[in-house]
Amino acid sequence: MNMSADERDVRLDILNSLLTTPHGDLGEVARLHEVMRGLDPLFYGHLAAWYWRHGEVRDHREVFAALLLDSDWPQHRDAGFMLLQELPPHQVSRVVALMKSRGRLPRSARTAVVRYLRRREASPEGFDRAALRNRQALKHLYASLHIRPSERADAILFKARPPEGSLSAVLKTIARETDPATQARLIHAHRIPFPVAVGALKSLTPAALVALIQVMTPQELMNHLKGLKARGALAHPAVRQLVEAKLGEGRQDRRVSAYKATRAAEAAGVDAGLSAQLAAVREARLQRHGRIRRDTALLVDKSSSMSEALAVGCQLAALISGATEAALHVVAFDTLAYRLRARGTTVADWELAFAPLRAVGMTSVGVGLELLLREGVAVEQVVIVTDEGENSAPYLGEVYERYRAALKIAPQVVIVRVGRHCDIVQRILKARRVAVDTLSFEGDYYALPQVLGLLTRPSRLDLLLEILATPLPTRPDRVQAA
Repeated sequence: MNMSADERDVRLDILNSLLTTPHGDLGEVARLHEVMRGLDPLFYGHLAAWYWRHGEVRDHREVFAALLLDSDWPQHRDAGFMLLQELPPHQVSRVVALMKSRGRLPRSARTAVVRYLRRREASPEGFDRAALRNRQALKHLYASLHIRPSERADAILFKARPPEGSLSAVLKTIARETDPATQARLIHAHRIPFPVAVGALKSLTPAALVALIQVMTPQELMNHLKGLKARGALAHPAVRQLVEAKLGEGRQDRRVSAYKATRAAEAAGVDAGLSAQLAAVREARLQRHGRIRRDTALLVDKSSSMSEALAVGCQLAALISGATEAALHVVAFDTLAYRLRARGTTVADWELAFAPLRAVGMTSVGVGLELLLREGVAVEQVVIVTDEGENSAPYLGEVYERYRAALKIAPQVVIVRVGRHCDIVQRILKARRVAVDTLSFEGDYYALPQVLGLLTRPSRLDLLLEILATPLPTRPDRVQAA
């Protein structure tokens, strides 16, 4: 397949835009996706399927499902139908709410939700568990789309008369129980989730905490680490031992988000031991994005008002150092260049390296690359965290030309834009025929691991071809009908 430079730019712009959206605003995400879908519908469908495997931001998954279901292309609608079946009820509810707010809820979307609900009704245990965690979301799906629930679903969700043996009935029994050992046995036997138990029980005994931790997934444990600490779980030796064992399982659990492992330590304020365990989980999960095998430079703008660039640069340094098998050179710059080195690859290690830096001074983006040129350091890719407001020599475009001529290498450039950015540096580099991609960071740290997708492939074209080779899901009933 041959692609012109312009075609590659459009598709990379679509891919890069996945980093631009703040977490939680589905309306803004949907507007972005609508532009993406309009620019290249074929690529958009494959991108959705690829992101389902590799992406980590929940909002994008929900909007991909909504805009595929809402598409004029039958292949898109079938893919959206199948992807919707994989979401938990609260996300399906958000997809439906988004589509209704946009005034477009085609019959195929309602059919997808009906299929979703009927499949769950057919599995009493699965439905009970979904109802425990997502009661309001399920009620919203039935009521907003005028879908008649099964008799059992109606009794659990709307009549408040859960049948004997259902999880909702068991929860009432647990709430009435006064014996801690019996409570713990029932929690473990029926795998009662932590948020549900907290709402139902007056207090959590050590026995109940042990049972709750045993039935948690590693990601659930990270999500609730702060709550567990507040209830004394980490101060109890036997309970803490279970926490540590569960975190160890997180290294191999595909459901664990690399960035959430980092945020869990910060949110809970845990000690150095658990922080180290969470860092190990993070490093293991970063490998799902692939390994970086090309020497990389990370240039971080520390000029006036670039505090956000320092914060983002610190996170990227940790992400890249944890995923690379090649050399990483980290340089902060204003009109001088500052080499940064960390003792390890964790966020804490890099925070220590970045700690002395202050966002002051004028901006010479080129001075960071100039430092590498003077040291004779050849890299194959350069990541620059900046607002592109270059106002001092040496200028990046001129330094890049000398770097390319002296070291006989033309590194690809990824610009991660922060703050109130412009496009000065990008335009100058493109005028000099430099391979450059731009990503606009607007506050969603959970999306930062997507930068690794641009750094782990041999070339940008390889990444695009990988996306185009990802097949769209198809409906089994369509295949049988054909």
